[in-house]
Order: sequence, then structure tokens, then C-alpha cells
Amino acid sequence: MNLKFRYDIHLACKRIIQMELDHLGIDYAFLGGNEVELKSSIPAGLFCQLKENLASFGISIVDNQKDLLVQKIKDAILEMIYSEENPPVSKTSVYLSEKLNLSYGHLTNLFSEETLTTLENYIILQKIERAKDLIIHGEYNLTEIADKLNYSSVAHLSNQFKKTTGLTPSAFQRIVNKRKQAKQISSKQELTSN
Repeated sequence: MNLKFRYDIHLACKRIIQMELDHLGIDYAFLGGNEVELKSSIPAGLFCQLKENLASFGISIVDNQKDLLVQKIKDAILEMIYSEENPPVSKTSVYLSEKLNLSYGHLTNLFSEETLTTLENYIILQKIERAKDLIIHGEYNLTEIADKLNYSSVAHLSNQFKKTTGLTPSAFQRIVNKRKQAKQISSKQELTSN
């Protein structure tokens, strides 16, 4: 039997952070987004333990202002792309500028300087990852996926998808469907042999 999961990555990360803070007995309060206020200072050893525990889940604590702003940019992009509501009608540049209260030029320069990739490239990669996820789950056709990810057309989505993955969305969809069929056949064979 195969199980499909739908998850909210932000909620999952928040729960992991809560579990680790609670496990270590640290008094805290969530401030919204990805910020936590520690109610009192904690010993360096405990702080290192928290960092290690969170790192095992791919979560890191941001220490400096530039890293913090880059993380806020990434969070805003993921929020925009993974929103179950309609994507913002404004351009990504307008969305990020309004969300973070900074000029888009400043955001792109900082992002490139700190991550060694362009903000545009990061956005494309995140959109393609979301498109792959939506294709795998099979709830939407390509037109709906293009619309959901704020592409001007299916052709635009297809071009970026192929540039990023080497496959067209349709070819990716065929591969996913063949794998699903192979798993179903394998599961049926296992049931009949038992």
C-alpha cells in the first residue's frame, strides 16, 4: 500500500522547533514567521545542543542580520509559491518589496551576495519544485499548475521546467505515472503471492 501525504512545510518546521525547545526545557514564545523569543538567556552548551538538534532536521539558527534578511526573502518566496490561496497578482518584485519593506534592487543584490545565486534563479527553482510536487500528486492539470504558480502560460512553465530538469512537464508526468503503475502492479503481485 502506498500512502500520499500533503503537508505544510512551515507548520512542520514550527512543530519541530517547538519539540526541540520543549525537549531542552527552554522557555520561549513564537513571534510569528520564523522568529522565536527566548524568555531568558540560555547557557552556551544548551544553545549548541539546540543548534545541533535542529540541524539534524535541516533547520539552522540565523545569527547575523544579512542571513536573517536572506532567510526572510526565502520564506516570503516559499509562502508565495506554496500558498493554497491564489498567488499574488502583482509581480514577484512588487510582492517581495511590499512584504519586506525594502527595494527589490537591494533584495536582489543582498541575495546574490550572500547565496552566490540570483534571486530570480532561486524563485524559478522553487517554482519548479512546487510544479513537480503538484504533478506527482496529480490533482491539477498543467494549465492549472501554470496558473497556480503565476506563469503567463503553460509554454512559459514548460520552458522553465525543461531548462531546470531537462524534461518537459509532460515527460515528467509520464515518468511519474509509469512509476505509479509499476508500484501498483508490484503491490498486486505481492498480495496475490501471499
